[in-house]
Amino acid sequence: MTVDRAEGGTTGLGTRDRMTVPLTFLFAVSGGAAVGDLYYAQPLLDLIAHDLRVGEGTAGSLVTAAQVGYAAGIVFIVPLGDLRDRRRLIPVMMLLCAVALTLCALAPNILALTLAMAAVGVTTVSGQILVPFAGDLAAPARRGRVVGTVVSGLITGILAARILSGLVAGVAGWRAVFALAAGSIVLLAAALYRMTPAVPPRTTTTYRALLRSVGSLVRREPAVRVIMVSGALGFGTFTMFWTALTFLLSSAPYDYSPTVIGSFGIAGLLGSVAAQSAGRLHDSGRSRTTAGLSWPLAIASWGIAGLGSHSLPWLIAGIVALDVATQARNILNQAQIFTIAPEARSRLNTAYITGNFIGGAVGSVLASALWSAGGWPAVVIAGAAASFFGFLHWAATRRHLTHEGNER
Repeated sequence: MTVDRAEGGTTGLGTRDRMTVPLTFLFAVSGGAAVGDLYYAQPLLDLIAHDLRVGEGTAGSLVTAAQVGYAAGIVFIVPLGDLRDRRRLIPVMMLLCAVALTLCALAPNILALTLAMAAVGVTTVSGQILVPFAGDLAAPARRGRVVGTVVSGLITGILAARILSGLVAGVAGWRAVFALAAGSIVLLAAALYRMTPAVPPRTTTTYRALLRSVGSLVRREPAVRVIMVSGALGFGTFTMFWTALTFLLSSAPYDYSPTVIGSFGIAGLLGSVAAQSAGRLHDSGRSRTTAGLSWPLAIASWGIAGLGSHSLPWLIAGIVALDVATQARNILNQAQIFTIAPEARSRLNTAYITGNFIGGAVGSVLASALWSAGGWPAVVIAGAAASFFGFLHWAATRRHLTHEGNER
C-alpha cells in the first residue's frame, strides 16, 4: 500500500478522500476555463488588429504578453498554494483574473490591451494551483484518476478556448469573448468557494523561503529532475509539432484558412480525452512502465504524421496519437511528482510547469527554424529524434523513479 510522506501528519488531510465526483468535475472545468483565458486572443489577432488599427505583428504581442505574465504567475504565485488557504486563494486569483479580462474587453487601445493581457497571464494561474490541490484532496488510491481528470480539463480548456473564441467573435465581436470569459470565471470562483472543503496550509514559512525552496527541491530530489526533463522534452516536441502544423496546413497542398486550421484542435481534443485513463494506470502501479511506453508511441506518431504531408487521414491519425502519448505522459508525470513531497505539491508543480514552459518555448523556435531549413520532413525527423532521446532518458533514469509512492 502506498503511503505519502506527511499524509496523515500535521496537514490534517490524512488519507480520507474529499475529492467527490462533482468536485473533481468542477476542478476540471475551472482549471480549463482558467488556462483557456490565455488562448482566447490567438484566433482574434486579425480582428483586434483591424479594430484597434495596428499591424498584425503588433497585435501578436498580446500572445507574448500573456505568456510572459503566465510565466511570472507560475514562479511567484503558484508556490503560495503550499502556504495559503487554497479555498480562499484560488477564488481570489480567479476574481482578479475576471477584472483583468474585463479590462481586456474595455481596452481603448493596443497598449491598454497588452497590459491587460499580461495581467490575465499573471492571475490565471489558478488552474495550476487546482491540480496539486486535487492531489491533496484525493485519497492515494484514486489520486492518479483525479489528477488525470483535472489535467485533462486544463488541456481541454486550451483547445476549446481557441474554438469558442472564434465562434463568439464571429457573432458578437472580439470584446464579447473577454466579457463572457470574465463572467464565467466569476461564477466558477463562487462555486469553488462554496464547494471546496477547508484545508490547512501545507507548510509554514516566509514567502522568500518558500520561493527558494522550489530550487532546493529540484536540487535535492533526483526524481524531480528526471520528471522535469521528461516533461520539457515532451512539451517541447508537442509545441514543435503544433507550431509546424500551422505552416503545413497553410501551404500547398492544403492551403487551409486560419478557421479551418483552428478546427484541427478537435483532433487534439480526442487524443487528450483518450489520455485521461492514464491516471488509472498510475493508481494501479504502472506509472513508470506506461510513461516509458508513451515514447515509442510518440516516435510512431511522428512517423504517421510524416505521411500526412499529402494525406489528411494520416495527418489526423498522427495528431491523435501524439496527443495521446504526450498528454498521458504529462498526467503520469504530474501524478508521480506529487508523491515525492506531499507537503510541497504546489512548489513541485511550479518546477514541473516551468520546465514545460521552457521546453515549449524551445520547441516553438525550433519549429520555425526547421521549417525554413527543410519543411515538414525536417520537423518530423527532429521530432522523432527528440522522442527517441526521451525514451533513452527514461530507460537510463527510471531507477530514480522508485521514490515512495511512484509505483506500487
